[in-house]
Amino acid sequence: MSVVTPDEERIFRRRILLEAIQRTGRQAFAFVENAFDAAFGPRINPFYHLGALSFFFFWVVTVSGIYLFIFFETSIEGAYRSVEYLTHTQWYLGGVARSLHRYASDAMVIVVLLHLAREFVLDRYRGVRWYAWITGVMLLWFLYASGIGGYWLVWDRLAQYIAVVTAEWLDWLPLFGESIARNFLNSATVSDRFFSLLSFMHIGIPLFLLLGMWIHIQRISRAKTNPPRAIMIGTLMALTALSLVYPALSQGPADLDTVVSVVRPDWFYLMLYPLIDVWSPGAVWILAGGGTLLLMALPWLPRRREVAAAVVSLPNCNGCGRCFADCPYSAVIMQPRTDGLPYESEASVNPDLCTACGICAGACPTATPFRRTTELVAGIDMPLLPVRELRQRTLDAMAPLSGNDRVLVYGCRSSCDLAILAGSGVGVVSLPCVAALPPSFIDFAISRRHADGVILVGCAAGDCYQRLGVDWTEQRLAGQRDPFLRGRVPRNRVATIWAGPRDSAELARRVAAFRAQLRDMGPFPRGGTPPDSSSQSEVRNVSYRMG
Repeated sequence: MSVVTPDEERIFRRRILLEAIQRTGRQAFAFVENAFDAAFGPRINPFYHLGALSFFFFWVVTVSGIYLFIFFETSIEGAYRSVEYLTHTQWYLGGVARSLHRYASDAMVIVVLLHLAREFVLDRYRGVRWYAWITGVMLLWFLYASGIGGYWLVWDRLAQYIAVVTAEWLDWLPLFGESIARNFLNSATVSDRFFSLLSFMHIGIPLFLLLGMWIHIQRISRAKTNPPRAIMIGTLMALTALSLVYPALSQGPADLDTVVSVVRPDWFYLMLYPLIDVWSPGAVWILAGGGTLLLMALPWLPRRREVAAAVVSLPNCNGCGRCFADCPYSAVIMQPRTDGLPYESEASVNPDLCTACGICAGACPTATPFRRTTELVAGIDMPLLPVRELRQRTLDAMAPLSGNDRVLVYGCRSSCDLAILAGSGVGVVSLPCVAALPPSFIDFAISRRHADGVILVGCAAGDCYQRLGVDWTEQRLAGQRDPFLRGRVPRNRVATIWAGPRDSAELARRVAAFRAQLRDMGPFPRGGTPPDSSSQSEVRNVSYRMG
C-alpha cells in the first residue's frame, strides 16, 4: 500500500485547482470564440490571432506616433499647445493620428492580456513553451512603460496627475538619492529639458519593446507576426471610425501650482494609479512585483509532466530535411552526417525544445506502413507512439469492423472528445497532433481495404494546439507539401473536420453523414484501382466550432 507524502498531496491539490481554473477559462473563451466563428468564420477569428494582432497594433502606434512627433514641441509651453493644434486645427490628420495612437495602444494592451490568459487556460505555457511565456510576461513592463510615458508628453491635467503619482511610487524604491516627486512641486521646478528626456524615453522604450517582441518569438518556427489581411483592414477601419466619432482629447493644461482633483484615467494603462492613492506605494509595488513573479513561476506550479522527445534513427534517416521544415518549434536541426552513410546531412533533435507533437514523424518519408522488408522504424520517430505502433493501432481499430461504411478516424487529442465515436462501424486512433499522421497511412487504410473511408479530426481551423498541424495536413492532402497523399487515393473517401473541444456532438453528426456517403458509393474496389478523374474531388474540409 503506497503512502501519499504531504508534498505529493500538495502538488495534487495545486494541479486540481489549476485544472479547474483552466477548464473554466476554456469554457469562457469557447463561448466568445463560438460567437466570433459564427460572425467571421474560423479563418479570420481575431481570437486565433491575438499574438499577431499585438504586432499589428504596435505598427499602427509607431506610424501614427511618427506623424505626431513631426509636429510635437518638446517644451513646457509647446507640448500642450502642439497637441491641441493636432487635435483641433489639424483634426482631419493630426486629430485622427492622435486618436489612432491612443486607441491602438489600448487595443494592444487588450490583445496582449487576452493572449496571455488564453495561452494559460489552453495550457500552452509550460514545458518547452516556458521561454515564450517568461519573455511575454517581461514584455508587460515595457508595454506599460511605453504607454504611460506617452501620457506624460501631452502635459495636460491627466499627465500632471500621472507625473506626480509615478514620482511618489518610484520614490518608495531605495534607488534614488533624492526624491523625484520634488521635481513636480511647482511650475518652476520643471524645465524644457524634462520634455526632451521624456521624448527620448518614449522613443527608446518602445524600441526595447520591439526587441523584446522579437526575442519572444525566437523559439517559434514560422511565428505569425501579421494577422490575416481581412482582420487588419477591418480593425484599422474600426479604429479610424472610433477616432472620428470619439476623438481623444486633452483634459486641460497642466498646472503644477494647483492640485489635480478630478481626471478621467485610461483604465487600460492606469488601473494601478487609483490604488496608489488608496493604498500605499509599497503595497502597489508588492502587488505589481508579486503578480509578475507569480506569472513567471506559473510554468513550474506545478511542473508539467515531461514528455519523451522525438528520436532520430540514423540508419533510416536520409537527411531530406522535411522534419526540419515542418517542426513548429525549431526543435529539429540539420547537421553534417556523422555515421558515414552517403548523405550530406542528418536530423538532430533538441529535447529542450521538443513538445512531442509528432509532426516531424508525420513528415518523414520512411514513416510508411507499407514497409515490409525491414523493421518498421522511421528516420525520426516518437517514443510514445512509434510508427510501428501507429500501424498496429490502425489494424486493431479496424479489425472488428464490417460492412461498406467502415470509417477510420485519426484524431488530435487536443480537439474533440474522440471516445464518443468509437463503436460499430467507426475505429478511432488518437494522435498528439493530426499532422503526426503520415499521409501514407490514409493510403494504407483505404487501398488495403482496412477502411472504406478516413476522417482526420484536428483543432479548429486557425487555432491548432501545435500551431501548424492543421496547415501542414491540408497542404499534404492537397499535394502542396511533402509527403503528400498519393493520387490513387479517392478524395471523396477522405474527410477533414477541424473542430474545438466543445464540438463533440456535431462531430458525431458529421461522421454519421460521412458514413452515409460511403454507403451510397459502395465498397472500394479490390486491388486499389486508381479512381477516374470524376472521383478526384478535393478533400472535404469541414471547418466549424459549435457552441
